[in-house]
Amino acid sequence: MDKKNRRYGFLFMLMALIVLLAGSSLTIQASGCDRAKLGAAGAYERGEAVSNLQSCLIESGFGIPAGITGYYGSQTINAVKAFYAVWYGVWNGLKVGPQGITNLKNNSTKPVVVTGSENFKSFASADDFKNYFKKAIQESNGSISYGGSGGGTWTTGSAMAVPSAGMGGASDMMKSESVAVANSVVGRVSETNVQVAGIDEPDIVKTDGKEIYYSPTSPISWWGRGGIMPMATASGSAAKYESGYYYKQPQAKIIKALPVSGMAVDGVLPKSGDMLLSGNVLTVFSNGEVSGFNVADPQNPIQKWSIKPEGNSSIIGSRLYNGKIYMVTRTNIGSSDTCPIRPLSIGGVGITIPCGSIYHPERVLPVNSTFSVFLIDAATGSVEKRTSFAGVGYTSVIYMSADNLYVTYPAYESEFGIYVGLLKEKMADLVPASLIDNINRVSGYDISSSSKMAEFNTLLQDYKNGLSSDDQLKFNNEFQNRLSSYRKARVRNIDRTAIAKIRLSDLGFAASGSVPGQPLNQFSLDEYNGNLRIATTIGSNWFARSETFSDVYVLDGQMNIIGSVSDLGKTEKIYSARFIEDKGYIVTFRQTDPFYVIDLANPRNPKLAGELKIPGYSGYLHPVNKDKIIGIGMENSSVKISYFNVSDPSNPVEMDKYLLDEHWSEAVNNHHAFLMDKQHEIFFMPGGNGGYVFSYENNKLSLAKAVSDINPKRAIYINDYLYMISDSKISVLDENTWEKVKEFEF
Repeated sequence: MDKKNRRYGFLFMLMALIVLLAGSSLTIQASGCDRAKLGAAGAYERGEAVSNLQSCLIESGFGIPAGITGYYGSQTINAVKAFYAVWYGVWNGLKVGPQGITNLKNNSTKPVVVTGSENFKSFASADDFKNYFKKAIQESNGSISYGGSGGGTWTTGSAMAVPSAGMGGASDMMKSESVAVANSVVGRVSETNVQVAGIDEPDIVKTDGKEIYYSPTSPISWWGRGGIMPMATASGSAAKYESGYYYKQPQAKIIKALPVSGMAVDGVLPKSGDMLLSGNVLTVFSNGEVSGFNVADPQNPIQKWSIKPEGNSSIIGSRLYNGKIYMVTRTNIGSSDTCPIRPLSIGGVGITIPCGSIYHPERVLPVNSTFSVFLIDAATGSVEKRTSFAGVGYTSVIYMSADNLYVTYPAYESEFGIYVGLLKEKMADLVPASLIDNINRVSGYDISSSSKMAEFNTLLQDYKNGLSSDDQLKFNNEFQNRLSSYRKARVRNIDRTAIAKIRLSDLGFAASGSVPGQPLNQFSLDEYNGNLRIATTIGSNWFARSETFSDVYVLDGQMNIIGSVSDLGKTEKIYSARFIEDKGYIVTFRQTDPFYVIDLANPRNPKLAGELKIPGYSGYLHPVNKDKIIGIGMENSSVKISYFNVSDPSNPVEMDKYLLDEHWSEAVNNHHAFLMDKQHEIFFMPGGNGGYVFSYENNKLSLAKAVSDINPKRAIYINDYLYMISDSKISVLDENTWEKVKEFEF
């Protein structure tokens, strides 16, 4: 082709492209989301209806990488899938039907503001999300972390009756009514010892009176001398292995419980971990994955569903209530991440949370994660509701009442902010006004806190360089001493815990607040008559032990502090807490065990009612009733059981105590290892040398039975049989005689 023809050919192609673009300009240009004009649209269609649909999807947080093209292609299909997953479930994304249109019209992007002691609002768009976290992550650089002394204890709950207000969450967790089992009747069946009656928590043992479900806690190990693997590899060829120790993850066992003489392993699950039992569905939390098994036929358990965390997400806790699982995840957020977020997938299909369902503090705080709460049908594994909020992804405590779920995380204060406050408030006599003006200017820079801190150090060093050697020496000493005093005076502002409140009724973000200090564990929180009570230790992760103390706070429904008791256990920290009705019981420890009784009858004016100082400490407090409490703890390197009488709040009494010849019991720091049977007035606790059954009859502690040939992890009761369960066998005791009637190895 000669030059002339090539030139004409190029001009023809250019004109054709211009005509094509002109003819499609109506569908390529973004006209904005017009929800009133949303109409049915399907895959591989073109036109204004598709453009409007794409605009509304993008505005609602369901991204389309190519933007608004007017063509319903694979990217739009994926966005529609993500949109449907939020309110409907798995969908092929090939069309948006009438229900989808209705939901998309109602998916308003107007931010929702939740008022409280710390106002929160929902994100308006993906850009809003990205910009907020970019600034928040900048603020978190150089911040001070005050991680709680208690890790996130995350458990789940069973479909039991809601407790009366009288016990305020104290739980015996046993059924007193009869439970029909096949053609026989089981009179009594114990349940996992939990904080709030009717709200179950995941544990390694569950029972329905027919079967015992047990997940061994230790992997199976053996020594291999090398050779050929007995099983072929995926390629079909035998695999060689070298000499050494080999490990296999344990498998959960399903064990026939009755009759005792006929105990047998009915079935085995391919997974092992903490479990929840709802009807015929056993939920297993194993290696970050959650699976639901139908165990109606124990010999043939069938996996019905599985849920996995996605990307930077992890499951940090759950509860089971009325057949529904309330699961909490935490997702680490980077400066380039956007919404919708995708914390979970079910059967490989991602479960997303749109921008409008993610809440954040109105003011930019140094958050770096999102916490998401999911309502999951235990029978099907389907996600029915979800919500999310921004927080700090380190230690968290989760507490759930019959009405609300609470999530805590440590609050931060910028190191830069502390130093600026010090210079302004306490060092005006040592530094010139010009230095403070320059530091104020740095405060306004759009840079991270660590960068601000570097600028602060530079300015301060430049000022010090202009001083004489004598004045520099004086300045350095004054600076350190005043900084120490300044931190002590502001410790309740520096060391704080943020608390998010989620309504169970609609899984809506209800309110958020904060209190000084850090909670120990879930028992540090309790809801009663619409108020939240929380016990915290201040300074335990920042100051020397000689400067720590503990407080109890009462927050109203909007999470505003309405009452407090301060300065408990100076130089000590909280080792256990329990709230029962209008009383709170706090144990602090350093050398002795101050057992405090807090009168919370007037939530706006709580008072320290009484105090008892005894040796050792109680790590777990279990109410026998509202006037008597059993404490499990330590004294002089031995396990100690205390029996407290708190009928007179001003004069708590240790009625009895027992020192066990054990160096530790899991019941000291894991309430699931403790079992109480009120009918026989006994309780069980495991030890390193065996299992122990204590009687508390007639207000006296006595060792009713010790079993030495087992290392039990848990115990349950069915009728009048007590089952002590270890990784390899079960010992069954008759509770009327305390004789061993069966030993079953598996």
